[in-house]
Amino acid sequence: MSTALPPEHEQLPPPRIEEVSPGIYAYVQLDGSWFLNNAGCIVGSRSAVVIDTTGTEKRARAFHAAVREVTDLPVSALINTHSHGDHTHGNFMFSPASAIIASERCRLEMLAAGHAAYALFPMVDFGECPLTPPTVTFDDRLRVYVDDLAVELLYLSPAHTTSDIVAWVPERKLLFSGDLIFNGGTPFALGGSVAGWLEALDRIEALGPETIVPGHGPVCGPEVIGEVRAYLEWITAEGRKGFERGIPPLELARSLDFGRFAEWHDRERIVPNLHRVYSELEGRPRGAPLDYVQMFREMLEFNGGRPLRCLA
Repeated sequence: MSTALPPEHEQLPPPRIEEVSPGIYAYVQLDGSWFLNNAGCIVGSRSAVVIDTTGTEKRARAFHAAVREVTDLPVSALINTHSHGDHTHGNFMFSPASAIIASERCRLEMLAAGHAAYALFPMVDFGECPLTPPTVTFDDRLRVYVDDLAVELLYLSPAHTTSDIVAWVPERKLLFSGDLIFNGGTPFALGGSVAGWLEALDRIEALGPETIVPGHGPVCGPEVIGEVRAYLEWITAEGRKGFERGIPPLELARSLDFGRFAEWHDRERIVPNLHRVYSELEGRPRGAPLDYVQMFREMLEFNGGRPLRCLA
């Protein structure tokens, strides 16, 4: 089942909502590059729970319509896996009727960032997305029930950000990973920790998921955990060599052979990823702030001055 978006997005496959387990749906937006994220919905007999939203007003309304295609029950709760706008700008579509649940860090990061992404992606028509932060927060773990189906919310940060959680449905061995899993796209650790992300992947693998709804890219199995780990281990090893030789991250990124990761979209993310590796090698705390303006400027330089590719 697909949901239509305006004609300017016809070069992309339309978003689709697919049942990944009885009563559990993934909302997939391909190609999964900048601001083309996934979301989800778990439908019970009396109410539903939504996991993440989308990044623009048009896409938020399309996602809401897709949820209404699979259920007309009230949405009792919305879970945000982390603070980034592609997963949270559409929160307003479910507020105030739904409790918005996330880590405490997610709320703080959303309030601090506001709509900063608008300036980074001037080519995107974001529309009107009133900032709608979480109303229920937690620090380590929280259990949400849809009827008798338990959804375990686990804080696994810092990793992609300092606010990451996953939504684990143990009875179905199904995981909504947020952006701890990118399937076919380059991981992005600007706001988090490469070392912490590797530890988070170990914890995810220990859960034993059989189906993963990644933050970006097609629904997948646990084999993609190894793909993300391999990339993070690669940039850690190359970053250590560059750091020890005193090579600036942008210069190092330009010199690297991407090998098996060359086909992943958004390769420019390697620049802030290497800055994050360097930061940790310098002994700075995991998740310590980096200069976002510098990071995005260097990504543009890595791209030869071309803007970031964003089709949202």
